[in-house]
Amino acid sequence: MNFDEAINSHSKWKTKLASYLAKPDQSIQPSTVEPDNQCDLGKWLHGEGLKHSKLPEYTSLLSDHARFHKAAAEVVRKADSGLKVTDEIALGSNSKFGSASMAVVKSLMAMKSKV
Repeated sequence: MNFDEAINSHSKWKTKLASYLAKPDQSIQPSTVEPDNQCDLGKWLHGEGLKHSKLPEYTSLLSDHARFHKAAAEVVRKADSGLKVTDEIALGSNSKFGSASMAVVKSLMAMKSKV
């Protein structure tokens, strides 16, 4: 996986969750979203990407990515609870999800510049 592919793959989560917020149908489970080693980026970070583990940018990315998955799982839980959750509140740049998502992209870009 290259860094541009990682950013693209990561960015698709927002679209996926926005669709889920519009129609929470239990097709996404928080227990499958929360682990940070199940998505493509997570598999790379915990696999081939370990070759970069001595870089401080790797450590930041790993932490940001785990925080992102916790925030994504929280969005799913809120949608599943029956609360009416808007995209802006759950996924906007001021939300936990939005903040964590931006941090992942920034960390990916920082790491890309180092390798």
